Amino acid sequence: MKLIGSLTSPFVRKVRVVLSEKKIEYEFGLDSPWSGDTQVPDFNPLGKVPVLLLDDDTALFDSRVICEYLDNVAPNNKLMPATNRERTEVKRWEALADGVCEAAGNIFLERKRPAEQQSADWIVRQESKIIRGLDYMSDELGENAWCMGTHFTLADIASGCALGYLAFRSPEIDWNVKHPNLSRFYDKIMQRAAFVETIPQG
Repeated sequence: MKLIGSLTSPFVRKVRVVLSEKKIEYEFGLDSPWSGDTQVPDFNPLGKVPVLLLDDDTALFDSRVICEYLDNVAPNNKLMPATNRERTEVKRWEALADGVCEAAGNIFLERKRPAEQQSADWIVRQESKIIRGLDYMSDELGENAWCMGTHFTLADIASGCALGYLAFRSPEIDWNVKHPNLSRFYDKIMQRAAFVETIPQG
């Protein structure tokens, strides 16, 4: 299989971490939807990464779809619980983390526009999503070792990627100071090889 994506996308990173944790071999094709010669729309009509091309040339897109597929296709190191309630809880964590990433990405793109075209209200709106998301994440984590308590799941991967993306794109948001438990969580998750190997670059 082949993964298409960039080195900066937190959604691509999430899939790369899952592939590493599941010990699944794959080819990585670098491509950014923002480059002039991008081929991403040829595989995903929405023009977004990541895209996972299966061996039969089927294209999977949206990181949540890809991660669930990967967890089911390989039985080792399960990242999604079997029971519906716990599985839904993991997906809720993933939705929260992805939402934080989306808001941070929106701010990054808005600030790339000419200064006279930027909307301060839009940026504030996205920042408020991030702040509320971090507050919620911190409250839910509490003093637990991992998002789901004692066992490592996709919830931790998604949350770790979100915090890593904020550190990369929005260092002015001092979440690690306001939320010491998130800082401890991030320090611990960055000890995993899958996260060290996929630190955002660009």
